[in-house]
Amino acid sequence: MSNPSAAMIVIGDEILSGRTRDANMHHLAGALTEKGIDLREVRVVSDDPGAIADAVTALRSRFDHVFTTGGIGPTHDDITADCVAAAFGVHVGVRDDARALLQAHYDRSGQDLNQARLRMARIPDGAVLIDNPISTAPGFSLENVHVMAGVPNIFQAMLAGLLPRLTGGAPLLSQTLRVERGEGDIAGPFAALAEEFTDLSFGSYPFTHNGIYGSNLVVRGTDASRLDAAMVRLSEVFA
Repeated sequence: MSNPSAAMIVIGDEILSGRTRDANMHHLAGALTEKGIDLREVRVVSDDPGAIADAVTALRSRFDHVFTTGGIGPTHDDITADCVAAAFGVHVGVRDDARALLQAHYDRSGQDLNQARLRMARIPDGAVLIDNPISTAPGFSLENVHVMAGVPNIFQAMLAGLLPRLTGGAPLLSQTLRVERGEGDIAGPFAALAEEFTDLSFGSYPFTHNGIYGSNLVVRGTDASRLDAAMVRLSEVFA
């Protein structure tokens, strides 16, 4: 049985403008690999309601899980909750349990739960909250769509709490052989090895170091013994 599949939607004009470098995709990919969930696609979309809703609609029907980051804060351009609700055709509004979390948080800090902050308690009908142990404002899961913050440390904390709720598969393993030969020289035998081990994934990643051209040959799979066997063959061919 194959592993569950996943896609990611990174939301925000600041990503597309180059003002902010996304770190969440890298973290999510590593965490899902360990969980045995295969990240298959990543989209970056602007703070545009139609673009966000269209991406959610397209990806949630194709993948077992869709993870979104960004757009759930207190400002007017934080519209992810509304867009996810629109994609599912459900109502979104301030929810009592989310409001209570925020009220307790701001009471402890001596701040008001004003209208801007209350926006972070707007949750689509039918969603399950995702805990935020850092700044309290929750994310949420609606069916197979998991909506989380864009700030990296908050995203990571939310994801750590969410992953135990998800069913994974076999963790993806990988091994690498460094070969100081160009891809043009190794392409033929490398392709033959890939055909010999069709249950594994083979990738070549070229590098240049101190005038030396080479490739890192990476083999991936879920069966450790098959991976070991492939690496033995690689070492024999490219010794």
